Amino acid sequence: MDRMELACPYYKKCGGCDYQGVPYEEQLKKKQKGEQNLLGKFGKVAPILGAEDPTHYRNKVHGVFGRDKRGTVFTGIYEEKSHRIVPVEDCGIEDARATAILKTLCILARQFKFRIYDEDRETGLLRHALIRVGRTTGEIMVVLVLTDPILPSKNNFTKELCRLHPEITTIVLNINDKHTSMVLGERNIVLYGKGYIEDVLCGLRFRISPNSFYQINSEQTERLYQKAIEFGGLSGKERVLDAYCGIGTIGMCAADKAAEVIGVELNKDAVRDAISNAKLNQIKNIRFWNEDAGKFMGRLTAGKEKVDVVFMDPPRSGSTPEFIQAVHSLSPKRVVYVSCDPVTLKRDLELFVKKGWKVQRIQPVDMFPFTSHVETVVLLCRKAEQADRHIAVDYEPQGRHMEKRL
Repeated sequence: MDRMELACPYYKKCGGCDYQGVPYEEQLKKKQKGEQNLLGKFGKVAPILGAEDPTHYRNKVHGVFGRDKRGTVFTGIYEEKSHRIVPVEDCGIEDARATAILKTLCILARQFKFRIYDEDRETGLLRHALIRVGRTTGEIMVVLVLTDPILPSKNNFTKELCRLHPEITTIVLNINDKHTSMVLGERNIVLYGKGYIEDVLCGLRFRISPNSFYQINSEQTERLYQKAIEFGGLSGKERVLDAYCGIGTIGMCAADKAAEVIGVELNKDAVRDAISNAKLNQIKNIRFWNEDAGKFMGRLTAGKEKVDVVFMDPPRSGSTPEFIQAVHSLSPKRVVYVSCDPVTLKRDLELFVKKGWKVQRIQPVDMFPFTSHVETVVLLCRKAEQADRHIAVDYEPQGRHMEKRL
């Protein structure tokens, strides 16, 4: 198969990939045009940074358990805009090791007679499987989402799964007994290993727990974060705030170029991992707060504390007017906005501009090949402030691989 194209028998039903059968260079052109149409009014959109290899990049793979009329157990994904499960045996954008483990889990589920969850009747035990792969370390975590903490024959099951896949480094049971569209519950039970995996990103080692957010495309994430740090224009003297910090990836990547970094995150599990990650990497100039970032910035403003640079990486729904007002009131020199949805990014940038901010740079990154999603890094400065000379530069030419593609 040409690595620049991908043929999938499931895409018409699953809806996960919008660009099946489209050559990769054409995907990049479409995404570039979409970014320009949405964000071009704010300034020049730099050429999108494409992936060296756009296939099998997903380091997190989610499978929903189902059973067909013959009683065969399968995993799949929900059909677009529904909760009907589309059986999927192989996916060209998922890590191949994770796909193989999902197939084995289906076989073992039938051998061990695990009851498959029926969403309509709210009966059964086995709901989902989540596989996370450390692309650099090779560590693999298997998370089984159950409705009950008791897994029949769990010891024999664990031994058999590890025998068939010795590459697995940890197995975790996650308990989700609620009638909800959320995949993971709050309780985790470790069956095997240490209950988390580690991976290396931008030269730093990160601990990843079942409930923690971690970017799904490791190679492109490095490029994304490097661009974000570049936009921050750090000289070693700045006080940096990493809002929506997750497990601390962006803040820790910036720490050696800043005087002080403050990470703020509402997810307590992610904060716990962030603190462990800082210790693991011996980073001493970073602190983490388990708090709403907007309220935290409000307290900083009330205390007349200053922050020079704010990194913000909100969820797909984007930020909120209250958060943007909190950033504005805090009055940093620069804001680096990392967005995974250009539509909500456009909405939020309009609010920033109304408050007197100017978009200095816009850099799309193709984090999700074969889908319509695009990650974007944006640099904002106050109109009254002159951007530092070393960041107010013309856009650099495309890399060698992009010159061939666009």
